[in-house]
Amino acid sequence: MSTQDTTRPIAKGAEPLAGAPENLPEGKVQPAKVGDRSTLLSTPGYYKRAWRSLRRDRVAMSSLVLSVLLVIFSFGAPVISALTGNDYATGDLTNFLTPWFTTLEHPLGTDPNGRDVLVRLAYGGRVSMTVALVALAVALLVGLTMGAVAGFYGGLIDSVIMRFVDVLISIPSIAVLLLISVWIRPGPVGLAVIIALLGWTGLARLIRGEVLSLRSRDYVDAARVSGASNRTIITRHIFPNVISLVIVWASLALPGLIITEATLSYLGFGVRIPTPSWGNMLQEAYQFITLSWTYAFLPGLFIFLAALSFNLLGIGLRDALDPRLNN
Repeated sequence: MSTQDTTRPIAKGAEPLAGAPENLPEGKVQPAKVGDRSTLLSTPGYYKRAWRSLRRDRVAMSSLVLSVLLVIFSFGAPVISALTGNDYATGDLTNFLTPWFTTLEHPLGTDPNGRDVLVRLAYGGRVSMTVALVALAVALLVGLTMGAVAGFYGGLIDSVIMRFVDVLISIPSIAVLLLISVWIRPGPVGLAVIIALLGWTGLARLIRGEVLSLRSRDYVDAARVSGASNRTIITRHIFPNVISLVIVWASLALPGLIITEATLSYLGFGVRIPTPSWGNMLQEAYQFITLSWTYAFLPGLFIFLAALSFNLLGIGLRDALDPRLNN
């Protein structure tokens, strides 16, 4: 039983296609070749191309390294305390404002209560980072949910959610945070939740706009026709396509959350002494700035480095995840 000839005939005297072998019978051309599976699998995906683009950005990679070092320093505070033999809460009053780099026991000096500045910077960074990260997680959860629901369902639900967002945006957030902090005097976790409940609005508006565009795509219509529930469509077809927006927003929002916590703690309405944070360390150091400028310099430096590194990393992620740029 002969197999059917699938080669296409061409007119006599016509020019053969480029790359076609010359020893084929007259009127025949070689069938087109389709790329093999290994070639298709070797094609880099979206996030792999984004990672390659990010690695070529020296500023973003330097910021990533600095951010990782700050996180390790902050959450490694117990290790630093054990290695130096100093505690963040106790000190020797005879070591009043020891300058930095004068003793091996206290390499970054001491505060007015004789406590080691290096250990307090590490513990203060852990508190500041924890507040910022918890606030970021809550803001992501609320903002992503509210924005997706408003954009997907539209109508009255969209109007109610967006008007509520407009009201929150119109209220001065710092003033509200100050009032709430005076009223309930929250701890670090409570402070993070309060900051998050006023900081999710920007993400909600961003996600809503993207979902409004995605819900009219063909693959969403196909999923709806096939009988998929709204929950399935949102979780399997909408959320995966907004992940890049969420990553960029989170990396750019984190510096602002760190500064917000530092501002509230500096004003005395955030994390309260004796629990250290970069903000209340700066507040305490301000009272002794004429006696030791280095004590005030170090907390401010760490706040600056954290905000700068996360912000530059966010800008690098935004550029790397932009398909118009990483091609």
